[in-house]
Amino acid sequence: MNQQSPDFGAGSRAPESIPSVIPVIPVVDVALFPKMQLPLMVSQPELIQLVDEVMNKERIIGILAAKGGEPEKKHKPEDLYDVGTAALILKMAKASRYKAQLLVQGLARFKAEEFMTGKPYLRAKVSMLEETGVKDMEVEALVSNLIRLFGRMVEISPYLPHEMAEWVKTLDQPGLLADVIASTLQASLEDKQLVLETLDVKKRLREVTRLATHQVEVLELERKIQSQVKGEVDKSQRDFYLRQQLKAIQEELGERDESGALVEEYRQKLEEANLPEEARQEAERELDRLSRMHPSSSEYTVATTYLDWMVSLPWNKSTEDVLDIKEAAKILDEDHYDLEKPKRRILEYLSVKKIKPDSRTPILCFAGPPGTGKTSLGKSIARTMGRKFVRMSLGGVRDEAEIRGHRRTYVGALPGRIIQGLKRAGSNNPVFMLDEIDKLGADFRGDPSSALLEVLDPEQNYSFVDHYIDVPFDLTKVLFVTTANVLDTIPPALRDRMEVIMLSGYTQEEKVKIAKRYLIPRQRDNHGLSTRHIRFTDSGIKHIISGYTREAGLRNLEREIASVCRGVARDLAESEEPWDKPEVISAESVSRFLGPVRFASEIPKGKLSPGVAIGLAWTQAGGEILFVESSAMAGKKNLILTGQMGDVMKESATAAMSFLRSHAKELGIDETFFDQHDVHIHVPAGAIPKDGPSAGVAMLTALASLAKNKPAKKGLAMTGEITLRGQVLPVGGVKEKVLAAKRAGIKEVILPKWNEKDLEDIPKEVQKKIAFHFVDRMDEALEISLGK
Repeated sequence: MNQQSPDFGAGSRAPESIPSVIPVIPVVDVALFPKMQLPLMVSQPELIQLVDEVMNKERIIGILAAKGGEPEKKHKPEDLYDVGTAALILKMAKASRYKAQLLVQGLARFKAEEFMTGKPYLRAKVSMLEETGVKDMEVEALVSNLIRLFGRMVEISPYLPHEMAEWVKTLDQPGLLADVIASTLQASLEDKQLVLETLDVKKRLREVTRLATHQVEVLELERKIQSQVKGEVDKSQRDFYLRQQLKAIQEELGERDESGALVEEYRQKLEEANLPEEARQEAERELDRLSRMHPSSSEYTVATTYLDWMVSLPWNKSTEDVLDIKEAAKILDEDHYDLEKPKRRILEYLSVKKIKPDSRTPILCFAGPPGTGKTSLGKSIARTMGRKFVRMSLGGVRDEAEIRGHRRTYVGALPGRIIQGLKRAGSNNPVFMLDEIDKLGADFRGDPSSALLEVLDPEQNYSFVDHYIDVPFDLTKVLFVTTANVLDTIPPALRDRMEVIMLSGYTQEEKVKIAKRYLIPRQRDNHGLSTRHIRFTDSGIKHIISGYTREAGLRNLEREIASVCRGVARDLAESEEPWDKPEVISAESVSRFLGPVRFASEIPKGKLSPGVAIGLAWTQAGGEILFVESSAMAGKKNLILTGQMGDVMKESATAAMSFLRSHAKELGIDETFFDQHDVHIHVPAGAIPKDGPSAGVAMLTALASLAKNKPAKKGLAMTGEITLRGQVLPVGGVKEKVLAAKRAGIKEVILPKWNEKDLEDIPKEVQKKIAFHFVDRMDEALEISLGK
């Protein structure tokens, strides 16, 4: 096939200057396009005469493709297509008397209207053909797509220069672009002739795009086949050569090493794994042992398993951290509502990492009630940094080997879950979440919390040694994140190694926003519903929160929303009528899906009885309100305590009784009251164990209310530890307790003076709805709750 090349400079002529009668040279298996150059060889005597005559005139000829036949054949007019290209002879060189080489350049399309006689060669009366069509958006799209296709063709084609891909981008005429690319295609003469005959630029671009797409597909398939064949041939030749050499050596030595290939495979993998020096030496030592073992040996499998672990661990493989602080903040806000403290700490860590890449990685511990987003926050950290995420649940783990692994001397030994997690991650810097660290156990098999001391200590974990691997592994790049519901059960030494970030419960308003932003869309999607089928009102969400859940987190709320969605999904499935409008979930319609209200307000609508006070307590599930009841009966100064109180709580009751007896006159209490009566203190929910000093103020108020026969102030709750000196000491869990008071409808709260700083953590909308009284003496608390 003759290769055409473009030239827009030499011999350029306007179509009007082309004569109406021009001599014609038939060509076989090639089509010349305007502006393109084509080398020709002519050897027939009549064509030599044609060339001689036109070279003395304007040197313009017509190129018409033959529909078939041999190059040397003398073609008749009916053998030729009637559309061709007028061309200018740029160069002519005669190799002999009857052989000439031509270089011609296409000028314009023409149609042969009539063939003339009188000469030994063909002449035709021609009419010049003009392009049609306008340049619109579709033409621009076709041009852009064709340029992209041609770029791919140049990239994978062995015969097109790479500069051509950039050059065609400079062509500003769509028709010319189609002609140039069509001239380079390995297409049939019929396809190229069709392009030549197409005057509508848009249709021509489509046709060239079709041909170019086909050629790209063919070239890619050829490239794939060639690569596969070459790879298979090279590999098979190399393997055959090495096997023959190995066979010859073994025959000379009179031995046969059946495991030699496996040993060589491990040796190659060790080189590729780029192990640290100590690990490489241990692996090579084990590999030398393996090379001397018989495959049937019991130690053979142990050695191969160990080597598999050594070559598959990410000793030096790390993912690149994404340290765009603004984008990180955006991702954290997308995934979680509120949680400002943990978000701020994560962004601070990323900021330091950006300024000082080799900074020490912190060990974070997210502590808080269930369902507050601790585990999902770890996933968000991994997504924010572009790291892999590994989660390891520590709940119920009692064996130290779960952390450090088993020694290889044991049958079925494996590395610990730290090393296993790193292998799954495939990198040595994942976000590694140790979930439920407060629920670690310990028994005769060891103490896992002690094993974690090394893992979670940045001063030691650069050389963490798993019993199975038995060589140091660097954990300093791992970002460890732990979660816990309570901190009391975590050993002090382990807790000291972690930076604790408290996650408190959510207010009702926060839960409504989270439900609308995250929970409802997720449950709608899970149940195949859309906004056309179901819509939750704010009142409906609040009714679900207050009437069907009693939690600091969000898990039960999401379950109840899922129950409502299932109910609507069933209605939708059973409905035979089109679903015209969404099911509106309001406070009135919730009970149709969830049944009767499960939780009513615990606060009595009327006044409290004398001897009753409302306390505030903290539990693993968040804050709760606590009723302290007391009653008196004739007796001999006995104090009866019921309601599964712990020792500390009992001591608070005793301290309250002693303070009232010693200050009865000052407080306006009959001094003989406690001498003539037995007092019974009871805390309801008797099946639930209770302990802690924070109910001291509530017990003091309940006893004073009983002794004075005066009810405590309505809508008032309290918390604080008491002393015999009459002081009120600070307590913990203030945010959770205040949120519990808000959920229960409490209007006023008594808090220790020292806890006034904790108001910073309490949402502003809660502070507006609750009046806070801060006291540092017990008589102040009694004055607020009972009056003077």
